[in-house]
Order: sequence, then structure tokens, then C-alpha cells
Amino acid sequence: MKKFLFFILLGTQLSAVAQRVNQCGYIIPPKSLKSSFQSIYEAGEFINQMLDSIKWKENFLLREQNGINNAYATIISNRRYIVYDNNFLENLDDYAGTKAASLSVLAHEMGHHYRNHVLDSRGSTPPKEIEADYFSGYVMAKMGVSLQESKAAMERIASPQASSSHPGRADRLAAIEQGWNYAKGITTSSPTKPTTGPTPTPVPTPHPAPQPTPLPAPQPQQNPPPAPNDASWIYLFLYGNNEMTVYLSDNSRDYSAVRLSPTQPFVFKYEIYKYGWMKFGTGSSAKVFRLYHGRDYAIIWSRRSNSWTVIQVP
Repeated sequence: MKKFLFFILLGTQLSAVAQRVNQCGYIIPPKSLKSSFQSIYEAGEFINQMLDSIKWKENFLLREQNGINNAYATIISNRRYIVYDNNFLENLDDYAGTKAASLSVLAHEMGHHYRNHVLDSRGSTPPKEIEADYFSGYVMAKMGVSLQESKAAMERIASPQASSSHPGRADRLAAIEQGWNYAKGITTSSPTKPTTGPTPTPVPTPHPAPQPTPLPAPQPQQNPPPAPNDASWIYLFLYGNNEMTVYLSDNSRDYSAVRLSPTQPFVFKYEIYKYGWMKFGTGSSAKVFRLYHGRDYAIIWSRRSNSWTVIQVP
């Protein structure tokens, strides 16, 4: 697979004798006699609808490239792109029996840009694909698409077996369902780690690509506060005499400043996953802490390290 190329990882077993596969070895849907994706302008309209549904400004461009039988997120000349084959998406819709199939594929590729997967040189990995699948399920739910339709593409053409670069069908469908459920408030599960196949650890490599638009800062809950047993909220307590500014992030890259008061807890949740990141400063040497939904944390001064630290409250 080429560097910085993330194919949509779609493949499955077909009963037909003659099977066609794309460059990554995934089965291509049969050619459709229908035509649903007319141009890049229509694809752009669908992308804008998805972006509006999650209140996120795109950090990528669309490029139509027929004949590749695929869709992928990539970087070209230091610009982020989603490259797609019109015919491939049309065939996929017809094969899955729903327009949501192609929309879920576009949402999957959006997830790669949202999670900054295209910034390293290791190509596709099961954890990256699981995160993109989770994102796809989340976006489809926000658009009002049913769970069944959100999973239609993966159910039809995802490979049942895992590989060194892609998770198996069951894990991918589970991730889509978790993202969909979370968007509907049914569960706060994060993407499931692949249960089969090797999972190489990505090593981020700096790349001069445009950075994504910062995500909205986690918002404090207004009165009345959420129930203590609501696992989608985090309680953050500051133990000190003065107010303090900390920085919170959904994606570990784009941080938003939040002012804490020692007189009341800061109650918030991260937008998509059940965890996020917090640090005390904006410098490259600032220590980063991971905070999970459904847990209480205290910020205290450590006399041993002579610095502020975060501990989980039992």
C-alpha cells in the first residue's frame, strides 16, 4: 500500500465465482445499472450534511477519481483529501441496498482526518480503522440514519478475517454500533480494540499537513448537575486557593482552555469517545493526563514533584 494511503478497508466473501478486488485485496461490489452519485458537487453536499450534524468544519478537500474502485483519505501536496470513485460508491449503494452505504464510507474517511491518522507513515492499522468505523457510526446516527443502514456497507463487503492492517468484519461492525449507540445516548463505549490479527503500534511522524479545526471545548453542565451515576460525565475537582486554567482536548492535539474554580467541580464530557486529554500548559513539555468518562478526578499540588498533578478519586 502506498505511503499516506488509507483505503476504506471494505471486503467480504461473495458467492459469485468471479471476484474482483481492489488494490488492498478487498472485494469490489458488482457493477450497478443505477446512477446515484452524479458529481463531486453531490458528494460535497453529503459531506457538508455530515459535518453540520457533528458541528465540525472540514479540514480536507474532495477529489473524484473514477477507475480506482475505492475511496481513501490521504495527503497530496501538503493538503488533506478524500479521494473517491463515483462508480465504486454507486455500485456499493446498489449492492448494499441503501444510499447510506456510500455515506458511511465517506464518514469513515472523514474519521481518518478527524483522528489525524494520515499524519504518520505507517499506513492502515486495525486500531486506526476501528476508530474510523466508530466515527462513521457516530456520524450516521447524528444524521438520523438507522443502525442497520449504518452497518450495511460493512456487513456486505467487509472481510470476515483480520489482517495486519485491517480488523475483521465482527470488530468493525461492533465499532460502528458503539459509535452509533454513543451518539444516541445508549452507551458510552469507546472503539473496541480488534480481537484478532496483529496490531502494530503506530509511531507518529511529523508531517507538514494542515491541522484540523480545533474541536469545541467540553462544556460544563448547567444546573441541575447530572446524576452521579451518569457514566457520560466527568467531575474535575481543584484543590487549592486560587482559580486555575487547564486545557482539554477530544483528540490529544487541539486543546481548549477551561477555567477551574476551587469552590465547585467542573462537570463535562468529551464529545465522541469515553476519554480525552488534559494538561496544565500549552508547551511541548506539558504533562498530559487521560481522563475517562464516569470518573472523578482531583487536581492537587505534589510537594515531591513540586508541581500540579491529577489523581482519580475512588
